[in-house]
Amino acid sequence: MSTIKDKQLTMGVDVGSASVKVAIVTSQAGDHGEILATCSQRIRRRELHEVVQAVVDEALKAAGVTLKMVDYVATTGEADAVEFRTGHFYSITTHARGGVFLVPEAGGVLDVGALHARALKADHRGKVLAHRMTSQCASGSGQFIENIARYLGVSHEDVGPLSAAAKNPEQVSGICAVLAETDVINMVSRGVSTGDILKGIHLSIAGRLVQLVRAIGAEGKVVLTGGLSKDEGLLLALKELVSGGGGKRKSSLKVMTADFVTHPLAMYAGALGAALLGAHRWEQLRAQGRLETLAAAASA
Repeated sequence: MSTIKDKQLTMGVDVGSASVKVAIVTSQAGDHGEILATCSQRIRRRELHEVVQAVVDEALKAAGVTLKMVDYVATTGEADAVEFRTGHFYSITTHARGGVFLVPEAGGVLDVGALHARALKADHRGKVLAHRMTSQCASGSGQFIENIARYLGVSHEDVGPLSAAAKNPEQVSGICAVLAETDVINMVSRGVSTGDILKGIHLSIAGRLVQLVRAIGAEGKVVLTGGLSKDEGLLLALKELVSGGGGKRKSSLKVMTADFVTHPLAMYAGALGAALLGAHRWEQLRAQGRLETLAAAASA
Protein backbone atom coordinates (compact mmCIF):
# COMPACT_ATOMS: atom_id res chain seq x y z
CA MET A 1 0.00 0.00 0.00
CA SER A 2 1.25 3.47 -0.90
CA THR A 3 0.59 5.86 1.97
CA ILE A 4 1.59 9.27 3.27
CA LYS A 5 1.98 9.22 7.03
CA ASP A 6 0.02 5.95 7.30
CA LYS A 7 -2.90 7.26 5.30
CA GLN A 8 -4.17 6.09 1.95
CA LEU A 9 -3.90 8.45 -0.98
CA THR A 10 -6.87 8.90 -3.31
CA MET A 11 -7.57 11.06 -6.33
CA GLY A 12 -10.90 12.33 -7.60
CA VAL A 13 -11.26 13.36 -11.26
CA ASP A 14 -14.41 15.28 -12.20
CA VAL A 15 -14.77 15.49 -15.99
CA GLY A 16 -17.49 18.03 -16.73
CA SER A 17 -18.77 19.56 -19.93
CA ALA A 18 -16.67 22.73 -19.61
CA SER A 19 -13.72 21.82 -17.40
CA VAL A 20 -11.84 19.03 -15.65
CA LYS A 21 -11.29 19.22 -11.90
CA VAL A 22 -8.91 17.06 -9.86
CA ALA A 23 -8.58 16.68 -6.10
CA ILE A 24 -6.03 14.61 -4.19
CA VAL A 25 -6.71 13.72 -0.56
CA THR A 26 -5.20 11.60 2.19
CA SER A 27 -7.45 9.86 4.69
CA GLN A 28 -7.76 6.86 6.95
CA ALA A 29 -10.63 4.99 8.58
CA GLY A 30 -12.57 7.30 10.90
CA ASP A 31 -11.22 10.67 9.73
CA HIS A 32 -12.61 13.20 7.31
CA GLY A 33 -9.72 13.48 4.91
CA GLU A 34 -7.07 16.11 4.22
CA ILE A 35 -6.84 17.94 0.91
CA LEU A 36 -3.36 17.81 -0.63
CA ALA A 37 -4.08 19.50 -3.95
CA THR A 38 -6.87 20.79 -6.20
CA CYS A 39 -6.42 21.76 -9.85
CA SER A 40 -8.65 22.52 -12.84
CA GLN A 41 -8.44 23.41 -16.50
CA ARG A 42 -10.99 24.47 -19.09
CA ILE A 43 -11.61 22.02 -21.91
CA ARG A 44 -12.31 24.55 -24.68
CA ARG A 45 -11.28 23.00 -28.02
CA ARG A 46 -8.56 20.68 -26.77
CA GLU A 47 -8.72 16.90 -26.82
CA LEU A 48 -10.40 15.75 -23.61
CA HIS A 49 -7.79 13.09 -22.84
CA GLU A 50 -5.05 15.71 -23.13
CA VAL A 51 -6.84 18.03 -20.69
CA VAL A 52 -7.36 15.21 -18.20
CA GLN A 53 -3.69 14.22 -18.32
CA ALA A 54 -2.55 17.83 -17.98
CA VAL A 55 -4.73 18.48 -14.91
CA VAL A 56 -3.76 15.19 -13.27
CA ASP A 57 -0.06 15.93 -13.82
CA GLU A 58 -0.51 19.41 -12.36
CA ALA A 59 -2.32 18.06 -9.29
CA LEU A 60 0.28 15.34 -8.69
CA LYS A 61 3.06 17.91 -8.87
CA ALA A 62 1.23 20.23 -6.48
CA ALA A 63 0.72 17.36 -4.01
CA GLY A 64 4.31 16.16 -4.36
CA VAL A 65 3.33 12.60 -5.27
CA THR A 66 3.31 10.31 -8.30
CA LEU A 67 0.40 8.45 -9.87
CA LYS A 68 1.88 5.13 -8.70
CA MET A 69 1.56 6.35 -5.11
CA VAL A 70 -2.19 6.87 -5.49
CA ASP A 71 -4.17 3.97 -4.04
CA TYR A 72 -7.48 4.73 -5.74
CA VAL A 73 -8.41 6.97 -8.70
CA ALA A 74 -12.12 7.75 -8.58
CA THR A 75 -13.90 9.43 -11.47
CA THR A 76 -17.17 11.28 -11.78
CA GLY A 77 -18.76 12.76 -14.89
CA GLU A 78 -17.33 11.46 -18.18
CA ALA A 79 -15.36 8.50 -16.85
CA ASP A 80 -14.21 7.21 -20.25
CA ALA A 81 -11.80 10.13 -20.49
CA VAL A 82 -9.78 8.72 -17.56
CA GLU A 83 -8.34 5.42 -18.74
CA PHE A 84 -6.35 4.85 -15.53
CA ARG A 85 -9.40 5.11 -13.23
CA THR A 86 -9.91 2.57 -10.47
CA GLY A 87 -13.63 3.16 -9.99
CA HIS A 88 -16.46 5.51 -10.87
CA PHE A 89 -19.18 7.32 -8.88
CA TYR A 90 -22.30 9.16 -10.04
CA SER A 91 -21.96 12.94 -9.95
CA ILE A 92 -25.06 13.40 -7.79
CA THR A 93 -23.37 11.29 -5.11
CA THR A 94 -19.98 12.96 -5.40
CA HIS A 95 -21.31 16.53 -5.26
CA ALA A 96 -23.37 15.71 -2.18
CA ARG A 97 -20.38 14.11 -0.46
CA GLY A 98 -18.01 16.90 -1.46
CA GLY A 99 -20.44 19.68 -0.56
CA VAL A 100 -21.06 18.35 2.94
CA PHE A 101 -17.32 17.74 3.39
CA LEU A 102 -16.65 21.42 2.66
CA VAL A 103 -19.63 22.71 4.68
CA PRO A 104 -20.35 20.02 7.32
CA GLU A 105 -23.49 21.75 8.61
CA ALA A 106 -25.07 21.86 5.13
CA GLY A 107 -28.40 20.12 4.62
CA GLY A 108 -28.34 20.49 0.86
CA VAL A 109 -26.18 21.10 -2.18
CA LEU A 110 -27.00 23.20 -5.23
CA ASP A 111 -24.73 22.17 -8.10
CA VAL A 112 -24.80 24.67 -10.98
CA GLY A 113 -22.66 23.61 -13.93
CA ALA A 114 -22.13 24.67 -17.50
CA LEU A 115 -25.16 22.85 -18.92
CA HIS A 116 -27.52 22.10 -16.05
CA ALA A 117 -28.27 22.59 -12.35
CA ARG A 118 -29.46 20.21 -9.67
CA ALA A 119 -30.51 20.46 -6.05
CA LEU A 120 -29.54 17.71 -3.61
CA LYS A 121 -30.86 17.13 -0.12
CA ALA A 122 -28.24 15.34 1.95
CA ASP A 123 -27.64 14.10 5.49
CA HIS A 124 -24.54 14.74 7.61
CA ARG A 125 -22.66 11.94 5.79
CA GLY A 126 -23.38 13.40 2.37
CA LYS A 127 -25.91 10.68 1.53
CA VAL A 128 -28.45 11.91 -1.02
CA LEU A 129 -32.00 11.90 0.37
CA ALA A 130 -33.71 13.67 -2.53
CA HIS A 131 -32.73 15.44 -5.73
CA ARG A 132 -34.21 17.50 -8.53
CA MET A 133 -32.67 18.69 -11.80
CA THR A 134 -33.43 21.52 -14.20
CA SER A 135 -34.92 20.81 -17.59
CA GLN A 136 -32.82 20.72 -20.75
CA CYS A 137 -33.27 24.45 -21.35
CA ALA A 138 -29.94 26.28 -20.94
CA SER A 139 -31.38 29.38 -19.24
CA GLY A 140 -30.36 28.09 -15.80
CA SER A 141 -26.79 27.18 -16.66
CA GLY A 142 -23.28 28.56 -16.59
CA GLN A 143 -23.02 28.39 -20.37
CA PHE A 144 -26.01 30.72 -20.67
CA ILE A 145 -24.33 33.32 -18.44
CA GLU A 146 -21.12 33.00 -20.48
CA ASN A 147 -23.06 33.61 -23.69
CA ILE A 148 -24.73 36.71 -22.24
CA ALA A 149 -21.43 38.02 -20.88
CA ARG A 150 -19.80 37.54 -24.27
CA TYR A 151 -22.62 39.47 -25.96
CA LEU A 152 -22.27 42.28 -23.41
CA GLY A 153 -18.50 42.35 -23.80
CA VAL A 154 -17.89 41.45 -20.14
CA SER A 155 -15.22 39.06 -18.89
CA HIS A 156 -16.36 36.05 -16.90
CA GLU A 157 -14.55 37.36 -13.81
CA ASP A 158 -16.45 40.68 -13.91
CA VAL A 159 -19.96 39.22 -14.18
CA GLY A 160 -20.42 38.64 -10.44
CA PRO A 161 -19.12 42.01 -9.19
CA LEU A 162 -21.12 43.97 -11.79
CA SER A 163 -24.31 42.13 -10.88
CA ALA A 164 -23.73 42.45 -7.13
CA ALA A 165 -23.32 46.22 -7.44
CA ALA A 166 -26.49 46.74 -9.52
CA LYS A 167 -29.42 48.59 -7.95
CA ASN A 168 -32.17 48.43 -10.57
CA PRO A 169 -32.25 44.95 -12.12
CA GLU A 170 -34.37 44.39 -15.21
CA GLN A 171 -36.71 41.41 -15.26
CA VAL A 172 -35.60 38.69 -17.67
CA SER A 173 -37.53 35.68 -18.94
CA GLY A 174 -36.76 32.62 -16.82
CA ILE A 175 -38.56 30.19 -19.10
CA CYS A 176 -36.34 29.95 -22.17
CA ALA A 177 -32.77 30.89 -23.01
CA VAL A 178 -33.83 32.22 -26.42
CA LEU A 179 -36.46 34.50 -24.88
CA ALA A 180 -34.00 35.66 -22.24
CA GLU A 181 -31.42 36.51 -24.88
CA THR A 182 -34.08 38.48 -26.77
CA ASP A 183 -34.84 40.38 -23.56
CA VAL A 184 -31.15 41.23 -23.20
CA ILE A 185 -30.92 42.52 -26.76
CA ASN A 186 -33.91 44.77 -26.12
CA MET A 187 -32.39 46.04 -22.88
CA VAL A 188 -29.14 46.93 -24.58
CA SER A 189 -31.06 48.88 -27.24
CA ARG A 190 -32.89 50.76 -24.46
CA GLY A 191 -29.64 51.68 -22.75
CA VAL A 192 -30.05 49.55 -19.63
CA SER A 193 -26.76 49.29 -17.76
CA THR A 194 -24.72 46.10 -18.01
CA GLY A 195 -24.89 45.55 -14.25
CA ASP A 196 -28.67 45.81 -14.15
CA ILE A 197 -28.96 43.35 -17.05
CA LEU A 198 -26.68 40.85 -15.33
CA LYS A 199 -28.53 41.23 -12.04
CA GLY A 200 -31.78 40.50 -13.89
CA ILE A 201 -30.20 37.38 -15.39
CA HIS A 202 -29.01 36.24 -11.97
CA LEU A 203 -32.42 36.79 -10.39
CA SER A 204 -34.05 34.86 -13.21
CA ILE A 205 -31.69 31.90 -12.75
CA ALA A 206 -31.93 32.13 -8.96
CA GLY A 207 -35.71 31.90 -9.17
CA ARG A 208 -35.48 28.55 -10.94
CA LEU A 209 -32.79 27.27 -8.58
CA VAL A 210 -34.72 28.23 -5.46
CA GLN A 211 -37.71 26.30 -6.76
CA LEU A 212 -35.50 23.23 -7.15
CA VAL A 213 -34.31 23.51 -3.55
CA ARG A 214 -37.88 24.03 -2.43
CA ALA A 215 -39.03 20.92 -4.27
CA ILE A 216 -36.62 18.62 -2.40
CA GLY A 217 -37.36 20.18 0.98
CA ALA A 218 -33.79 21.20 1.80
CA GLU A 219 -33.50 23.63 4.71
CA GLY A 220 -30.71 25.25 6.64
CA LYS A 221 -27.43 25.82 4.84
CA VAL A 222 -27.41 24.91 1.15
CA VAL A 223 -23.92 25.02 -0.35
CA LEU A 224 -23.53 26.26 -3.93
CA THR A 225 -21.11 24.08 -5.91
CA GLY A 226 -20.07 23.68 -9.54
CA GLY A 227 -18.72 26.22 -11.99
CA LEU A 228 -20.99 29.04 -10.79
CA SER A 229 -20.08 28.64 -7.12
CA LYS A 230 -17.67 31.58 -7.46
CA ASP A 231 -20.29 33.86 -9.01
CA GLU A 232 -20.99 36.35 -6.22
CA GLY A 233 -23.83 37.86 -8.22
CA LEU A 234 -25.71 34.57 -8.34
CA LEU A 235 -25.11 33.87 -4.65
CA LEU A 236 -26.42 37.32 -3.74
CA ALA A 237 -29.49 36.83 -5.95
CA LEU A 238 -30.25 33.53 -4.21
CA LYS A 239 -29.93 35.14 -0.79
CA GLU A 240 -32.16 38.05 -1.81
CA LEU A 241 -34.92 35.79 -3.07
CA VAL A 242 -35.12 33.63 0.05
CA SER A 243 -34.99 36.68 2.34
CA GLY A 244 -37.95 38.33 0.61
CA GLY A 245 -35.98 40.49 -1.81
CA GLY A 246 -35.64 40.18 -5.57
CA GLY A 247 -38.38 42.54 -6.70
CA LYS A 248 -41.55 40.94 -8.09
CA ARG A 249 -40.43 37.41 -7.24
CA LYS A 250 -40.33 37.91 -3.48
CA SER A 251 -44.00 37.15 -2.66
CA SER A 252 -43.85 33.51 -3.79
CA LEU A 253 -40.43 32.71 -2.34
CA LYS A 254 -40.26 34.53 0.98
CA VAL A 255 -41.26 31.43 2.99
CA MET A 256 -38.00 29.66 2.14
CA THR A 257 -35.79 28.85 5.13
CA ALA A 258 -32.68 27.89 3.16
CA ASP A 259 -29.47 29.85 3.69
CA PHE A 260 -27.33 29.72 0.56
CA VAL A 261 -23.57 29.64 1.15
CA THR A 262 -20.46 28.69 -0.79
CA HIS A 263 -16.84 27.73 -0.12
CA PRO A 264 -13.53 28.70 -1.77
CA LEU A 265 -13.14 25.10 -3.01
CA ALA A 266 -16.81 24.58 -3.92
CA MET A 267 -16.07 24.17 -7.62
CA TYR A 268 -14.09 21.05 -6.67
CA ALA A 269 -16.95 19.44 -4.73
CA GLY A 270 -17.43 16.70 -7.34
CA ALA A 271 -13.74 15.81 -7.46
CA LEU A 272 -13.41 15.93 -3.66
CA GLY A 273 -16.49 13.78 -3.22
CA ALA A 274 -15.11 11.24 -5.68
CA ALA A 275 -11.78 11.12 -3.86
CA LEU A 276 -13.46 10.66 -0.47
CA LEU A 277 -15.80 7.99 -1.77
CA GLY A 278 -12.79 6.32 -3.37
CA ALA A 279 -11.09 6.26 0.02
CA HIS A 280 -14.15 4.64 1.55
CA ARG A 281 -14.29 2.07 -1.24
CA TRP A 282 -10.60 1.31 -0.74
CA GLU A 283 -11.21 0.75 2.99
CA GLN A 284 -14.04 -1.68 2.18
CA LEU A 285 -11.82 -3.63 -0.19
CA ARG A 286 -9.03 -3.74 2.37
CA ALA A 287 -11.42 -5.07 5.01
CA GLN A 288 -12.57 -7.75 2.57
CA GLY A 289 -8.99 -8.70 1.68
CA ARG A 290 -9.51 -7.74 -1.95
CA LEU A 291 -6.73 -5.17 -2.46
CA GLU A 292 -4.65 -7.59 -4.50
CA THR A 293 -7.55 -8.04 -6.89
CA LEU A 294 -7.84 -4.26 -7.15
CA ALA A 295 -4.12 -3.90 -7.86
CA ALA A 296 -4.26 -6.59 -10.53
CA ALA A 297 -7.21 -4.87 -12.24
CA ALA A 298 -5.41 -1.52 -12.19
CA SER A 299 -2.30 -2.96 -13.84
CA ALA A 300 -4.21 -4.91 -16.49
